[in-house]
Amino acid sequence: MKLLLSFLVVSTLPQWAVPQVHPTKDPQTAVAELVKGVPWIFSGESVHLKCSVPGNVSAEWRYQWFMGGEQLQESEYFVLWKARPQQSGKYYCQGLRTTWISTQHTLHSLPIEIEVDGGWAILQTPSLPMLVGETMTLTCRVRDNPRLTEVILYKDGVELQRQPGPELRVTNLTLQHHGSYWCRASWDGWRETNSVISVATPVSIIEVLTEPMLEIVPNDPLIHKDRMLLVCHAQLNARETVPHKHYYFYQDGLRLGPASSQDRVAVLRDSGRYWCKVSVPTLGLKRLSEPVPYGRVTGEHSEHMRNQKD
Repeated sequence: MKLLLSFLVVSTLPQWAVPQVHPTKDPQTAVAELVKGVPWIFSGESVHLKCSVPGNVSAEWRYQWFMGGEQLQESEYFVLWKARPQQSGKYYCQGLRTTWISTQHTLHSLPIEIEVDGGWAILQTPSLPMLVGETMTLTCRVRDNPRLTEVILYKDGVELQRQPGPELRVTNLTLQHHGSYWCRASWDGWRETNSVISVATPVSIIEVLTEPMLEIVPNDPLIHKDRMLLVCHAQLNARETVPHKHYYFYQDGLRLGPASSQDRVAVLRDSGRYWCKVSVPTLGLKRLSEPVPYGRVTGEHSEHMRNQKD
């Protein structure tokens, strides 16, 4: 009778007393940011890093810092104080908090690469690739910040420009400006002129709108069997959000329908040469792909068919 009574008591527990199992969410990702200093510093200088978990201002997160695979310390801020060259590396962080169930960990943040230079000169370059048509600002830094009398900028071993100040500007960038840069800085000391050279630093220049590439998908399961899919691949590299791109598709010089905001179109399966064009009206950009033959194609097509205006 006691066993039966015990079973009945357990089976009639109120619903709120039964432990509830909730589905787990995907882990969040921590964010590491540089809040003071620059990524490339002289030995003896300092940088300040901060770790956070987006969208969780009120949550009681703790933060762990790492360099390589080594755990450094637990704190929201990490200060690389009077850095040494051997402290160069990729720094990242992770958030963690303890609940009544377990300790939760975020995913590691993207790393911040810190370079500690033991030399005398650093050429500071943009951290992100520059775009064609932009103006690039470079700074030739010298340890202890002496008053410079001349700074010479080199690209791939060729002198590009010279001026008295540390800041150098390269305007109206083209793809030819892609390469390796360094600087030579000079200043007057006691009874002599001092001169130092920075190490070479790569600079990337990319197109705002890459050349489109047309892909023909003859057997897409989502469209009718007598049709094929044309896909226009193009990448837009813009600093700000662009409202939209216009896509045009052609067969043997004839446009296949009006402009569209979609990068693909289904057309009747037919032999011919196909290409696409991408237009960004707000930026005044327009690029055309190379023609792609499909099926039995004979003869050559006139160049003016590809260069027609819309």
